[in-house]
Amino acid sequence: MKSFKNKVAAITGAASGMGRTLAVELASRGCHLALSDVNATELAKTAELAGAHGVKVTIAKLDVANRDDVFAWADQVAKDHGRVNLIFNNAGVSLTVPVESCKISDFEWIMGINFWGVVHGTQAFLPHLKASGDGHVINTSSLFGLMSIPSQGTYNASKFAVRGYTECLRMELEMEGAGVSATCVHPGGIATNIAMAGKIDPAMEKITGVSAEHQKRRANKMINTTTAHSAALQILAAVEKDQRRVLVGPDAKFLDKLVRLLGASYQRLVIRHVARMNKPRQPVRATS
Repeated sequence: MKSFKNKVAAITGAASGMGRTLAVELASRGCHLALSDVNATELAKTAELAGAHGVKVTIAKLDVANRDDVFAWADQVAKDHGRVNLIFNNAGVSLTVPVESCKISDFEWIMGINFWGVVHGTQAFLPHLKASGDGHVINTSSLFGLMSIPSQGTYNASKFAVRGYTECLRMELEMEGAGVSATCVHPGGIATNIAMAGKIDPAMEKITGVSAEHQKRRANKMINTTTAHSAALQILAAVEKDQRRVLVGPDAKFLDKLVRLLGASYQRLVIRHVARMNKPRQPVRATS
């Protein structure tokens, strides 16, 4: 897909972050849009921003974990726009919790959105993409779909699953000669609200010695490496080049190389880094 002009793109998680910037950037290139999110208020703002570029924009309040609703949305998008060329399975959430104490309901919640949401979106839109004759599936994994980190076991599981699923999909589409391709996106630290909106288990306060709010602010500061707009540009460039995988941001590129170089031994470096982060700070003594 060398141009997005007059194409139709569906985007989940379009109310903020990468979803919003992808929508606005695609609209600026003449791409018509079908946008969805659970946050109807912010979704309407995205639609207004994208619509200012003169393209057709439709919106739907949608929980991607609900399979029936995703399939109904896909059919409605095809009906409203006449065709669908791209699906960006972008919706995602975060959960910080030790593996041992994670409640199964929380595990099901994050997998329902981060992984099953990708599966639902892919399966619902794939027939429409094939019918268009020029389609692309873009699934959002993460840097944490390439490496793991303590307290992110559930998030790691969901994003590693997206990676494996998308790589398999890409190979099957090539073997089929379907006229549809697939790209797996691995963002590093992107300046979005995912950290502030994420869940933190109360057990983490005992482990780290700091409040959940402080942990969110610290995580938000750490991921503020690449702007959402820059991320959108990198993702769209990868689609144009039909890349199998796109590493978004300098941290993603560096840490991917580190993991490839060290193999499983990278875990020792991560343990030392996390331990240093969670080490209680010594109070500053007043001097006379």
